[in-house]
Amino acid sequence: GKLDGKPDIFIGVKFDEPVGVNDGTFEAGKGSDEQQQSSATPQLLSKLFPQTAVEGSENEKQQEKQRKEEEEEKESSWKRMKFGFVFFGFSVSAFCVYMVWVFGAPDRDAEGNIITDEFMELPTFQQYFRRLWKSMTYYQKMIQEPSRDKLLPDPLKYPYVQPPYTLVLEMKDVLVHPDWTYQTGWRFKKRPGVDKFLETLAANYEIVVFTADQGMTVFPILDALDPRGFIMYRLVRDATHFVDGHHVKNLDNLNRDLSKVVVVDWDPNSTKLHPENTLNIPRWTGNDDDAGLFDLMALLVTIATSEVEDVREVMTYYKSFENPLAKFRENQRLLAEQMAEREHEEKQRNLPTVQRWRPSFLGGGR
Repeated sequence: GKLDGKPDIFIGVKFDEPVGVNDGTFEAGKGSDEQQQSSATPQLLSKLFPQTAVEGSENEKQQEKQRKEEEEEKESSWKRMKFGFVFFGFSVSAFCVYMVWVFGAPDRDAEGNIITDEFMELPTFQQYFRRLWKSMTYYQKMIQEPSRDKLLPDPLKYPYVQPPYTLVLEMKDVLVHPDWTYQTGWRFKKRPGVDKFLETLAANYEIVVFTADQGMTVFPILDALDPRGFIMYRLVRDATHFVDGHHVKNLDNLNRDLSKVVVVDWDPNSTKLHPENTLNIPRWTGNDDDAGLFDLMALLVTIATSEVEDVREVMTYYKSFENPLAKFRENQRLLAEQMAEREHEEKQRNLPTVQRWRPSFLGGGR
C-alpha cells in the first residue's frame, strides 16, 4: 500500500518470524571482525616489537613440551602400576603354592621314608591342604598359648619343705621401675624395701616372678635384684596367654592349688582370667619415698600367720577398694585400737574391787 503517495517501506516483511535471525547474522559478522582484529594485533605487535613474537612462540613450545612430558609420565606410571599388580599377583600365587608344597607335604623320617598320618587315605589335593591347615593352627597355638602345660614343677614332698603359699609377683613397676635417659640409656631402679620384702616372705611363700617381658631382659635384672635367690621361679612371656591383644597370666597352668596363690600386679588386664586371686596395687613410678612394699609385706605376713584357708576371700574383699594397701593400713590401725582397748578392759577387770572404784570416788588412780 502507499501512505501519502510514498511506497511503504515495511512491505514484504513478516513480523511473525524470529527477529533475531538478522541480528544474529549481524552479530556473527561482528564477532568475526573482532577475531580478525584480535588475530591481527599480535601480528602488528610482532612487526613493531619482534622480540615479543619470539617469546610467545617459545612459551607455546615449552607448554606443548610440558604437556607431552606429562602425558608420557602418566602413561609410564600406568605401565609401572600394571607391572606391579602383575608381579604382586604372581608373587602371592607363588608363595601360596610354596606354602602348600612345604607345609602340606607328609613328614619323613631320618632315612627319607614317608611317615603315615591320618590324612594318607584322602586325595592328594586334600592331603596337602589338611596338613597345611594343621601346621597353621599349630603355630597359632604356639603364639597364643603357653609353651608348656605345667609352668611350675610339682610341689616338693617330704622331707623337703614346700612353703604353704605361692606369691606371684609382677617385676616391672612392682619390684623395679624402668628409667631411660640420653646419658645412661635404660636403667632399672630398685624399689625401696625390696630386699627386706623378699627375705621376709620367703619363709612362708614360694616366690614366683611372672611377667610379660622377654627372658633376655628379665633374667639379668633378677640376677642383680635377688643375688641370694629368694625368688624360686621366673616365668616370662612364653608362659602367658595372648588374649585380646594382652599377655595374660593364666594361673590354671601354674600347677598349684589356687586357694593358696596370691598374685600382685598393677595391670588388671594381665590377670583378668583370675581376678579373685589378684591384689591390684597402685603402680610404682620410681619415687624414693614409697612405702608400698612394707604395707604389702605386712598384709601377706598377716595372711600367712593367720593360716588363711582360701586367700581368694581376702583378695576379693580388698579388691573392692581403690587402694587395697591403704585400706589394710586403716584396718590395722582400727585393730590396734581395739586390741589396746580390750587389753585395757582386761586389766581393769583383773584389778581388785576397791582399786577399780577408788579413782571415781577418791580421785586419782593407779
